Amino acid sequence: MLESVGVEPSDEEAYRALLSAPGCGVRELADRLGRDEQDVVATVGRLEKLGLLTSTSDDPVRLLPTRPDVAVDALVAVRRAELDRVRAEARVLLSELSTQEQYRPENLVEVIVGQEAIAARFAQLLNGTDHQLLVLDRPPYAAQAAESDSTVRGLLGDGVVVHGIYSPDSLDIPGGVDEAYSAADAGETSRVHPQVPMKLAVFDGKIALLPLSVDQLVDSALVVHPCALLDALIEMFWLLWDQAVPVVPAAKADPTDARLMTLLAAGFKDDAIARQLALSSRTVGRRVAELMETLGARTRFQAGIHAQRRHLLED
Repeated sequence: MLESVGVEPSDEEAYRALLSAPGCGVRELADRLGRDEQDVVATVGRLEKLGLLTSTSDDPVRLLPTRPDVAVDALVAVRRAELDRVRAEARVLLSELSTQEQYRPENLVEVIVGQEAIAARFAQLLNGTDHQLLVLDRPPYAAQAAESDSTVRGLLGDGVVVHGIYSPDSLDIPGGVDEAYSAADAGETSRVHPQVPMKLAVFDGKIALLPLSVDQLVDSALVVHPCALLDALIEMFWLLWDQAVPVVPAAKADPTDARLMTLLAAGFKDDAIARQLALSSRTVGRRVAELMETLGARTRFQAGIHAQRRHLLED
């Protein structure tokens, strides 16, 4: 488990043994592991250097393991700092590439083939995001939703700004509305638009990932590096953002009415809204008519837009 943060398997075995018998000596640890004592001395030295244990001044020396959460957090921080340095050096190397070479077509767009490869590339780009993530969300999904959602929550915790625009289809899947609200509670700024044209993720404004097919889950996706196409994708996102309706209800709005207006703006029909809000279709129809009359709206989408402009919904 700890090999990814620089701990050799044999050293991790010794650390785990110490967690079961804190305070034991080198000889006792060697007996527990069934290893040569000199070999264990070397292991102890490496574990001390990594901050996974401390040696007392007793005679004989006793070995005290560091709490796993504290120790692993420190190792992760060190590894993250190392990766950040490598990333910065990669940017320097890129600047050494000639301008003509940087803008060769094969350097501007990557084609990723295979759902596993797409999911892995998405995870890699997520983990490398430092400042901002823009997402157009619509099914079908290539990555495991729970795993990617957890990563996004981690980004929010690290101060990354996340803007998400949801399609009606993404809210209509079981638990979709609850998941959108949960993401908003975690710090995501979320909106819903009735016509999200594609799935899209833009990482730090420097790279984008989008599928080759809009409506089907295919085995190919595009990774777009800085170029006019990337600029156009980002501009499209913000144009949709200006047209979209916030997902999260304002504190002064009735929670049921706020969700109702959001679902209206997303293009949901009465039966779908009733299912999402656990109301009867008749109740939803009556409430929709009342809201449209109150807001002076001729269409359901107008009702959502008018609600937004009157600050009944807000980010």
